[in-house]
Amino acid sequence: MQLIIVESPSKKPKLASYLPREYHVVASVGHVRDLPKSNKAAIDIDGGFVPHYAVVKGKEHIIDEIKKLSKKAKRVILATDPDREGEAIAWHIAEACNISNPERIVFHEITKSAILEALANPRKIDENLRSAQEARRVLDRLVGYDLSGLIWKKLRYGLSAGRVQSPALRIVVERERERRAFIPVRYFTIHALLTTPRGDTIEFTAAEEPSDSREAERIVEAGRTGSWSTLDIKETQVSLSPRPPFITSTLQQAASSRLGLSPSHTMSIAQRLYESGVITYLRTDSTTISVGAQKDILSFIEREWGAKYAESRIFKTKSKNAQEAHEAIRPTDIAKKSAGGSIEAKKLYQLIRARTLASQMASAAVLRTKVTANISEEKLPTFSTNGSRIHFNGWFAADPEGRGEEVIIPELKTGDTLTLKDISAEEKETQPPTRYSEAGLVNELEKRGIGRPSTYASIIKTLLNRGYVTKDGRSLIPTDTGEVVSQFLEEYFGKYVSDVFTAEMEEKLDDIANGERDYRSTLEEFYMPFHSDVESRADIPKISNLGVADPSMLCPVCKSSMTIKLGRSGKFLSCSRFPECTGSRMMDGTELAAPKGTGKTCPKCDVGELVEREGRYGKFIACGRYPKCRHVERSPEGNSGTGITCPECKKGEIVERRGRFGPFWSCSTYPLCAYALRAKPTGSHCDYKRPDGSICGALMIAGTKTIPERCSDKTCPNHNPHKTLKIPKNPAADKILSSP
Repeated sequence: MQLIIVESPSKKPKLASYLPREYHVVASVGHVRDLPKSNKAAIDIDGGFVPHYAVVKGKEHIIDEIKKLSKKAKRVILATDPDREGEAIAWHIAEACNISNPERIVFHEITKSAILEALANPRKIDENLRSAQEARRVLDRLVGYDLSGLIWKKLRYGLSAGRVQSPALRIVVERERERRAFIPVRYFTIHALLTTPRGDTIEFTAAEEPSDSREAERIVEAGRTGSWSTLDIKETQVSLSPRPPFITSTLQQAASSRLGLSPSHTMSIAQRLYESGVITYLRTDSTTISVGAQKDILSFIEREWGAKYAESRIFKTKSKNAQEAHEAIRPTDIAKKSAGGSIEAKKLYQLIRARTLASQMASAAVLRTKVTANISEEKLPTFSTNGSRIHFNGWFAADPEGRGEEVIIPELKTGDTLTLKDISAEEKETQPPTRYSEAGLVNELEKRGIGRPSTYASIIKTLLNRGYVTKDGRSLIPTDTGEVVSQFLEEYFGKYVSDVFTAEMEEKLDDIANGERDYRSTLEEFYMPFHSDVESRADIPKISNLGVADPSMLCPVCKSSMTIKLGRSGKFLSCSRFPECTGSRMMDGTELAAPKGTGKTCPKCDVGELVEREGRYGKFIACGRYPKCRHVERSPEGNSGTGITCPECKKGEIVERRGRFGPFWSCSTYPLCAYALRAKPTGSHCDYKRPDGSICGALMIAGTKTIPERCSDKTCPNHNPHKTLKIPKNPAADKILSSP
């Protein structure tokens, strides 16, 4: 037997269909080891930043299975994803499973030719790539741990900061500050609908935009009474070249603007397309197309549109550290016009295919036209319109939406008489800079060298999950919490959240991957000064007050002045005599209801009275001495119990709660026990028998009409029984079923 280890179970069927019967494919289901959660001590800083990894919870049975299979195999092949993280996962599998002399293969598409070629050219684990990923992981943990710990002390418990997350937040916050500082200016745009001698109607716009309404009315009136004619016509032949094929960032941007997909959703769909074998690997910063694929694409273009449409092109990748051995994102079979199981997947595939085809096609020949018209009266602004006529569509034939909107201008001559159909003035104001969309932020991060293709989606997702940013339509808006955190970091750690510093650090990590820098010295060079700076800020005052409130806003209880504070739901006004007085208002002045006493003593401090409060997700009960005592428990009115004992602590009850993303179920003893589920538990337990003979035993949760319940453990095959076949209990049968 020859054992092939991949990351995703979804790859197994496709891979197995291309391999001889002697190959057995098994999945690690992502990472099998990682740094222990929220534990800085897992990294031996004095010993050279040596990380001490732990097995990911729930992956023990996967490691045991791989160990048993690898002992029987005459050849063990690590076929994890072809990037730094994939290299690190391959190394972790080999270490955790005690695999000696494993072979490493990489393929950028799941096709038979790519798999067989990879198997014929195995290599060892790339220690440089693995080391670069380890450096990134260790550095992010150290920075996050140190900065987050300081923010907890100076701002509020539970907030976080990160090496790349915080510069990204700063960019969003800076744009919001620009918008607030913007002073709008009034102006008028004047539009005239004019008819040509051949009967075509064209919209012209005044070259000047008066700020005075009387001047705008004068121009409109003159347009109604005067005679119109063409003053000048300028035509310019333009050759429009196609864009390069997609890399990760440009795919996320195009999918957002043209399909309305978020970066994380785009990556999720692209992952499924890759695993089904219809596109190449989705995490790449290279615009390269392999010689064989380029030949197939050019042949297809010639058959579909003719030889004059085909043009071989090689695009230069912008990033100096781009891995040119990788390919751009393209279809594995260019003749395949549709792929994907859902409507969104089909649209994304078609977008990728159109861009790939266009990248190897001839330029479009367009005649850019600008027509200037005037009114037969002196001292009036000219009017103009811009448009084009397509002489040769070139790559537009494959990607018509990629050219944008084109206004077609009919043929005109200088001096042609034009007839006024309508003229009007529209009052407007200059607009502040637009907020970033997810696609816009990805573009900005890429432009500034912050993050890498595999991290853009997760950066934005983290900002949203932390409550630092919210979405309004497609716009990203920083929350009060996000602004305060960013302001704190800019004031005390401005160097570390700057563009230049962050981009330089990314390049140094890339240099480790290229074998040009040393792991230990790179981390020492960054972390030692950083840690010293964090420690030097230990004595800065707490940022409990964000400023003095408007003097007209007095405490509703004692009529004292009020201060602005940051709560979990954003900014609010608090009595300046707090905690002696607990009067508070919302920022608009609305009085906040005082906590309602329960008559019970807090079980944690034995001093304060338990009070009922209203939070952003409903009612809860807490100690009246908050923040000195942080005891919290569920409100009988706010959360409904299920009668199911928590499987984690064996003490609390699983209760229904409401969070940022809707209802969820968790232990009633939270925060003492953080056990939580996204779906309602049924009360029964999973009876899946693992290969080692142990029973899963996790709580079952509500499923769908066809699958009434499923396992709550994501690593268990019963979690998604409609996607993953249960592993037979008979090892011999298992081997037969996994063979093609």
